[in-house]
Amino acid sequence: MAGAERDAPSFQAVLYPNPPLSRTGFWLFMSVLAAASLCAAVPFALMGAWPVGAFFGLDLALVYIAFRVARRAAARRELVRLDAEGLHVCRIEPDGRTRCWRFEPYWVRIEMDDPPGPGSLVTLASHGRRLRIGSFLTPEERLDLARALRQALRRHRELPAPCGAA
Repeated sequence: MAGAERDAPSFQAVLYPNPPLSRTGFWLFMSVLAAASLCAAVPFALMGAWPVGAFFGLDLALVYIAFRVARRAAARRELVRLDAEGLHVCRIEPDGRTRCWRFEPYWVRIEMDDPPGPGSLVTLASHGRRLRIGSFLTPEERLDLARALRQALRRHRELPAPCGAA
């Protein structure tokens, strides 16, 4: 039983940012913004100041682009897993690129300000290497992550070493 217990992950989390709006919410917002822009642009066009209408259209296009960029950035994921082989972090970028790190659970430290501030980040540190995770989370979510990871590492370190381990 102890072997099976050691093989199962002690901690596993998938971290991801919240998307700015649902697809329906986005189109509803853009429709309301377009209607407001149109209502504001028509009087200017009737007065002969038609270029103002073009600026309202430009504003609408820039808001659309900003939301698309934010939605794409929300596709980022970080997978954090603690198992018998170590603490693994895999970062998956919106374009599909993946980068992974492994830390020795007996040596890694979890650093985080308590209480957290707006710039407080969860940092994994070991042997001069540092990795920040969950940068897109709220300060309270980062603190919860740091506490849960510390607790999982503490439990992991208390497990007996597997047979044949040095």
